[in-house]
Amino acid sequence: MRALQLLAGPRAQAQLRERGLAPADVRVVPAAAGGPKGLTLIPLDRFLFGHWLRDSQEPLHLLGASIGSWRMACACLPDADAALAELAEDYVTQRYEHAPGRLPAPRVVTQSFGALLRQRLGERAALVLAHPRRRLHVFASRGRHLLHRAGPLRAAAGYLGAYGANAISRRALGAWMERVVFSDPRDALPFPLHDFRTRHAALSPDNLASAVLASCTVPFALEPVQDPPGAPAGTYWDGGITDYHLHLDYAAMGEGLVLYPHFQTRIVPGWLDKAWTRRHHATGFLSNLVLLAPTPEWLATLPHGKLPDRQDFKAYGDDHAARQRDWRRALAESQRLADEFAELVQSGRPFQALALP
Repeated sequence: MRALQLLAGPRAQAQLRERGLAPADVRVVPAAAGGPKGLTLIPLDRFLFGHWLRDSQEPLHLLGASIGSWRMACACLPDADAALAELAEDYVTQRYEHAPGRLPAPRVVTQSFGALLRQRLGERAALVLAHPRRRLHVFASRGRHLLHRAGPLRAAAGYLGAYGANAISRRALGAWMERVVFSDPRDALPFPLHDFRTRHAALSPDNLASAVLASCTVPFALEPVQDPPGAPAGTYWDGGITDYHLHLDYAAMGEGLVLYPHFQTRIVPGWLDKAWTRRHHATGFLSNLVLLAPTPEWLATLPHGKLPDRQDFKAYGDDHAARQRDWRRALAESQRLADEFAELVQSGRPFQALALP
């Protein structure tokens, strides 16, 4: 049984058949939103950024939404391997004070998680933004109309409007939400963002932790981030709302491939698109993309036959020891994904990849 499967767009498939995959081929690495699912990708991240891509001389753009932004920020630190291991431990052991039988209050989660990000990233922001080759891009969602300011009633009504607009078309969602990309000011993204309403802000040591917190702000679970420094004023929500899996126009890049460690084989544009399966198929945007994803057979071996997910917080309740035990087992089993990829690329041989669905 294999744990890892490789899929690719047409242009990437041709290159892999001809000469395989080398570090110099990789110019972009996206990292999806998805909460605890991203835990199972950290062993792959540690191999990629701590070892295989460590000595690459090519500029490398790292894109992240929600937990993906946290992962990619850690990948820009001098010891990426250690930083990613620390992230995994922080994520597994997180817990928040709450009343019996109730979920933690958004203010409590925001204060605790925000303090952790300031400690892990804010104090090391200058190091993240000084990497000689890696360039970080953090994706967040800025509210418009009712969602432009915080408030539980405004948020409930605003997300109802956003859901209805998105049902009409993804572009119509732009009336309620716009994408804001916080980028390393040294280099712009190597492809355009013309698919959705977009604004840009420069990352700096003053706003890195705020940008990542904004990108991780799951609606109703955390409080939205208000007026982050150096960005358009307003209320910022989870980057996964506009860019759940970062289905972007990578094919517009002049050269190089996109290497995408992902927890599934489909790249869903926005969080509100989960219900619209016709939007889950590969497009021409992904022609130069190589996707690394777990196989269904391997997933079936994990606790409860699935990846860790956000519902586990409710399912395990206050049995933190059981949740942490099962998440640690899933994390340990995920080392197979990294080992299989390492075996493949270190051989230096051409190989076949499946077509993206």
